[in-house]
Amino acid sequence: MSDIIHPGAGVLYMKVGTHAREDLKAIIARKRREIDEAGFAMWGYGGNTCHPRSMVQPFAKDLAAQGQPIHLVMHEMNSRHYAEAVRAERYSVDGTTWEKIPQAINVLGSRFALMIKDLREHRDELDLASTRVGVGRNQGRLGSRYVQGQADKACLLVTEPEQINEERKPVQIDLVAELIDPYAVFLSEK
Repeated sequence: MSDIIHPGAGVLYMKVGTHAREDLKAIIARKRREIDEAGFAMWGYGGNTCHPRSMVQPFAKDLAAQGQPIHLVMHEMNSRHYAEAVRAERYSVDGTTWEKIPQAINVLGSRFALMIKDLREHRDELDLASTRVGVGRNQGRLGSRYVQGQADKACLLVTEPEQINEERKPVQIDLVAELIDPYAVFLSEK
């Protein structure tokens, strides 16, 4: 356990790699520049397992109300995401009211984005069998059972290691970022 991953912590776990034809090393360099220039970056993603309004925002707001930060903890993997690298032009917190994305920020080939204020390499380990889904219809489900197959991201609460008949599922964490309000947003190309 660490200062980020410990019982009681809330984390957004995500597998990361090549995205929109850009390798992870280039994405990291670009996101760090965006943070330097704009004070934050938008980490693009897709899929409904971490839908901005129904999953990430309520999960993060609950943790913030308890005075806890929420960290994006990322596990590097081989990825074949070859979608077009189309830049999003606008973002929305609620899917209704839209704002222009600052010129310094380039979020490419994504439906949603996480709002982050930092991005750093951080070697750690997350035992998915010591986590529970923190929000949504799968709330309370063991993280190791939820994050398998096609599920590559989840809002998780870190728990004490349980004495269960479940194989330990530690995953290496390679990158960490702290989320900032409004935590997750919708994106639009127009």
